[in-house]
Amino acid sequence: MATPYDIIIRPIITEKSMKLMEEKKYTFEVAKDANKIEIKKAVEQLFGVKVDKVYTMNIKGKKKRVGRFEGKTPDWKKAIVKLKPDSKTIEFFENV
Repeated sequence: MATPYDIIIRPIITEKSMKLMEEKKYTFEVAKDANKIEIKKAVEQLFGVKVDKVYTMNIKGKKKRVGRFEGKTPDWKKAIVKLKPDSKTIEFFENV
């Protein structure tokens, strides 16, 4: 069984994700094989909040070139976690 630290890889901090925080939605990069239930439990355990809904999406890697060599960035999975209205916020994001 995977620990919450194996499921939640890192937070994603972009202009769009900062805008979503006003609606109590937080964005994370998660393990590719993690499902919504595992993501919900991991966020609740790590941050001590109540999760209302989890949205997931698989992001395709982009093609990159370095000189004459062509490669590809890896595919990854993104999760947007919506907290319940009565839940506290995640303090990790407040200092950003």
